[in-house]
Amino acid sequence: MNILDKFHHWRRRRRWNKQYRTGRWESLKSDIEAPRYEKIKEFIQTYGPKNPSILDLGCGDGVLTEKLQGMEYQFFKGIDFSKVSIEKAQEKAFPKAVFQNTDIIKFQPSQNYDIVIFNEVFYYIPDSEKIRVMDLIFQHLNPRGILISSIFREGIGCWEYFKENESLKELDFTTVTTSKETTYWKIGVYELS
Repeated sequence: MNILDKFHHWRRRRRWNKQYRTGRWESLKSDIEAPRYEKIKEFIQTYGPKNPSILDLGCGDGVLTEKLQGMEYQFFKGIDFSKVSIEKAQEKAFPKAVFQNTDIIKFQPSQNYDIVIFNEVFYYIPDSEKIRVMDLIFQHLNPRGILISSIFREGIGCWEYFKENESLKELDFTTVTTSKETTYWKIGVYELS
């Protein structure tokens, strides 16, 4: 990472810690976000194995884990580089879930997963690190495992890493719209080819 990327990364972490402290990200639990989480859950149930191990990259304070209540999973690990969000997730004491405060760029998985979710996080990875991060994740994806990416709006500088990657086969892709024209997400699900 170059010095400018490091500065932006440091500044973003400080901003997000402050925003999680003040409740700015409570909006992730709103009705407008619900269809996005429902689509991720649907993709997990449709394309993932039964009782999967799940890695949620960009987990925030554990909203996806809340949405998966009632669904059987073997293990859930959430990572986020906001220390405050991870503390909030840990307070919820979800069974079979652990949360780790770490930067996605520095994250070293200690196990393999059936499902890996880039949860509104891929566009925050500096371009110089995107391929390395993806290659590391590919190494920790179980055979027949799936990769899900949720990206707000168009995700400029993101989708080509999924759609043009010869290592990935697209299983499904959709746009989740809302009543607000400018609020929508593109969500894709992939497997290693």
